[in-house]
Amino acid sequence: MNRLSFDDEDYYFQINEALEDDKQFVLIIYDIVDNKKRIKFSKMLEGYGKRVQKSAFEAMLSSKSYNKLMEEIPKYVSVRSTEDSVRIYRITGKGKVISWGDTPEEDVILI
Repeated sequence: MNRLSFDDEDYYFQINEALEDDKQFVLIIYDIVDNKKRIKFSKMLEGYGKRVQKSAFEAMLSSKSYNKLMEEIPKYVSVRSTEDSVRIYRITGKGKVISWGDTPEEDVILI
């Protein structure tokens, strides 16, 4: 098992208010049963961020992009769906990423 732990203080991400005052880190996780709908949804998400697992994307979004994403999601997944789900985590301030296993080819640097 390949375990990566970035415990040093340099890997903690903070959204620098001077440079990124309108940006926020967003994690989008989804489970969509229908293949066609799932493929369309993932293609839409590729326009916002980077796939980090089969059903998970990370993105650094402005408020405008975040609001646009929130408007687009209901086109793919009904709020009342009993089979499908989409979860969005907005992370602001200080956080830490720990990863095990296969990691994306390029380093993820959050500023």
